[in-house]
Amino acid sequence: MSRSIDEPRNARSRRSRTALLRAARELIEDRGMAATTMAAVAERAGVSRRAVYLHFSSRADLITELFGYVNEVEDLEGRFAPVGDAPDAVTALDAFAHRHAEFASRVLAVSRAVEREAGTDPDAARHWRTAAFWRQEANRALMTRLSDEGVLAPGWTVETATDMLLALTSNGVTETLLTTRHWTPANLGHHLALLLKSTFVTRPSAEA
Repeated sequence: MSRSIDEPRNARSRRSRTALLRAARELIEDRGMAATTMAAVAERAGVSRRAVYLHFSSRADLITELFGYVNEVEDLEGRFAPVGDAPDAVTALDAFAHRHAEFASRVLAVSRAVEREAGTDPDAARHWRTAAFWRQEANRALMTRLSDEGVLAPGWTVETATDMLLALTSNGVTETLLTTRHWTPANLGHHLALLLKSTFVTRPSAEA
């Protein structure tokens, strides 16, 4: 009997938590990090401020959880699965370009807002450091694979290529192309793949 009662309660609790995280994301995208207070999240979600604290002990806790929420909603793991499943490094690099363009177009608003206020908002800074760390690790894994398979272009080390890839896929570059120049995600993915392969992949020798 207790279990049958607890399960609906747990389901309601999960729905409430998700609604609060969705409200926090919307606020960050619409008004920025500074405006995303516990009170504002409560108002956007249509609940009391006390209800927010039942799920998150602090604003820092809420913003920390937001990172995982956005990645889950946008299916980060599934979206980038073709990169890890690619049969070779060059195919993986190509898949990464297309998947990055798709994912970035969906999270650009929240990511840009967090980045913009990371220098003044400790919660934003913490969120941004986490995101930057995992992006760097994913980039390093790609460049390590190119190097291990002997196709990393001359002049690059794994570390310098990793850093350059981080710059080429930064929010600023993505925003310029998608928002200012009105590229589509498909167009961005296509041209980014061309750029990455021409930059980081060794060219066959004339004798080959």
